Amino acid sequence: MFLMDSMLSFFSSLGEKFSLRGEATSYTPINNGNINSTYKVTYLRPDGVEKNYLFQKVNTYVFKHPEAVMENIDAVTTYLRDAAGIDETPLHFHHTADRKNYVYTESGDCWRVGNYIKSVTYNECDDLNVLRHAGEAFGKFQMRLSDFNAKSLHDIIPDFHNTKKRLDHFFADVDADPVGRVGEVRAEIEFIRENRELCSKLSEDAEAGRIPLRVTHNDTKINNVLFDAETGEPLTVIDLDTVMPGLSVHDFGDAVRFAASTAAEDEPDTSKIALDLDKYRAFAEGFVGETASSLTKEEIDAMALGAVTITFELASRFLDDYITGDKYFKVNYPGHNLVRTRAQLKLASDMLAKYDEMQAIVQEIAARQKRW
Repeated sequence: MFLMDSMLSFFSSLGEKFSLRGEATSYTPINNGNINSTYKVTYLRPDGVEKNYLFQKVNTYVFKHPEAVMENIDAVTTYLRDAAGIDETPLHFHHTADRKNYVYTESGDCWRVGNYIKSVTYNECDDLNVLRHAGEAFGKFQMRLSDFNAKSLHDIIPDFHNTKKRLDHFFADVDADPVGRVGEVRAEIEFIRENRELCSKLSEDAEAGRIPLRVTHNDTKINNVLFDAETGEPLTVIDLDTVMPGLSVHDFGDAVRFAASTAAEDEPDTSKIALDLDKYRAFAEGFVGETASSLTKEEIDAMALGAVTITFELASRFLDDYITGDKYFKVNYPGHNLVRTRAQLKLASDMLAKYDEMQAIVQEIAARQKRW
């Protein structure tokens, strides 16, 4: 009871800094995310009406510069709110008296407060309509920001999807072999090496200006889309901490890597892992259908490559962590990172086998927009 009272007092005090009216009467932890600490907090306002808010403590171990994160979020959400239609539900973060959308507590923690949106989310889904709607939501997010100056945003995680640099780092660690594990993963290393040039192409194209930088989400899992529980329609895209300049094809690729796989990204039985082309098509219909009118031909042509590249990139990151002693990703058992590696490499292998079909699906959808 004391803990509950102290937390309610804390939330009420914190809410005052964001000019929230009333006081906190209850709260519930929300455990969907893996990074920040999130709470649904119910306020009783002076007029007797209850209102729910989302209180989040930003993980400053992951995000070393939370002010930059929040400045990006403020710029993007303000832009999206101004562009939203009357039937849309844009994200809104509250501001302090000095117009900041975050506060630091005496203990040094960084907190933010947003409006709570009643909704449902999906961690995994076989419903093609849900996947199509998720694609629409992420596509609309990019479409609405297509005229936004991506270079005005902070680069929250430099070279986050610079696959060329990540592979350079990976092969340097292979050469160093710091904990003596390289010998047992030669086949996995060689498969990545065989595709190193292919997976470096998007990074090289971006550096050369052949593919434009855009405002990208960089965590396009379907559980980052809120859906209306009754209609099934997408409401809004959430978790904007990694919004920064990037490539549209990376957002598309990471989404289908996660949503169109037939198994979890750490499935130990690789015979269960493949790319489900029906799921791929459903997401592509939503994403490409929304964005084709604003994307360049080069971006459309690179969508399938984006999926292959991101899958190899994640495989190399898992394997890099394994050969350097499991220091980055949380592991649940010995060899977990190796299991993850092999799962992603199996998915990448199946993507390569289905590459022409993946390309054709995107081209077909883009052609419906009568651009090419």
